[in-house]
Amino acid sequence: MLGKVNTMDEGTIVHVDYDLYYAESGELVETTREETAKKHEVHQEGREYTPLVCVVGSGNLIPGFEESLLSAKANKDVSLEIAPADAYGEKDPEQIETISIDKLVRHVRDPKSLYIGGPVTIEGRQGTLSYLAAGRARIDYNHPMAGKTLKYDYKIVKVIEGKEEKVAALLESNTGQSGFEVSFDGDDVSIVVPQTMLFDPNAAMMKFRLVTVLRDAVDAGKVSFVEVHEPRVADHDHDHDHDHDHDHGEDLSKLSVAELKERCKAAGLPVGGKKDDLIARLSAEEE
Repeated sequence: MLGKVNTMDEGTIVHVDYDLYYAESGELVETTREETAKKHEVHQEGREYTPLVCVVGSGNLIPGFEESLLSAKANKDVSLEIAPADAYGEKDPEQIETISIDKLVRHVRDPKSLYIGGPVTIEGRQGTLSYLAAGRARIDYNHPMAGKTLKYDYKIVKVIEGKEEKVAALLESNTGQSGFEVSFDGDDVSIVVPQTMLFDPNAAMMKFRLVTVLRDAVDAGKVSFVEVHEPRVADHDHDHDHDHDHDHGEDLSKLSVAELKERCKAAGLPVGGKKDDLIARLSAEEE
């Protein structure tokens, strides 16, 4: 439905394809486009490259990007630079701390994993290791993109219309899950959650947040989440095939995230985290 919208009103839900660069160096920071990732040799196998789903004017994006979206037109390429003041702010020297390497090591599980520019957590604060030498370490608690001028190349590729589609889009963008079934009865909405979300340890907190998101975005009344627990079906031949695969060193990286979560669920393992976390759990279980 691209032709019906000239510029974006606040509250419009859109799909945005974008490339984000550091303006000064031209380094690619993030992209939703697979071809861009391949061009810059940062393509991630197993990642699904899909447009960003966002609510225009919701305040969830950096101010400069939000302002640009309000004046953007669907299916039109936009390129803009955003100064630090309208992005992640200037770098605050008060948010940079120098500590001893001994203190750093005490807060890191694997000291060999440390590297300049890598994330570290000290006493509950997430920062970036910016210096390591002469018995001292410098931790920068500023946002990694603070002080940077950013360049966005983006296009609004879809404008969401229809209450069910809006709700589904918001659910997917806020949970990282897909496969929601949405239906309305007046202003009340019923949501059948996907099987993979049933075993997410963060699901309960996500539901509380989603109720607020949906009421703000589509004026939803009563919000009901429906969990359908399918019966397990014993399949000895299938289990035998899995044992055969494991005996011969199955390449778990070729499985999708959904398949890995199903494997973890069947093995009684946590299903949260990224693809690498799921593979690590399954590999440790096999050993």
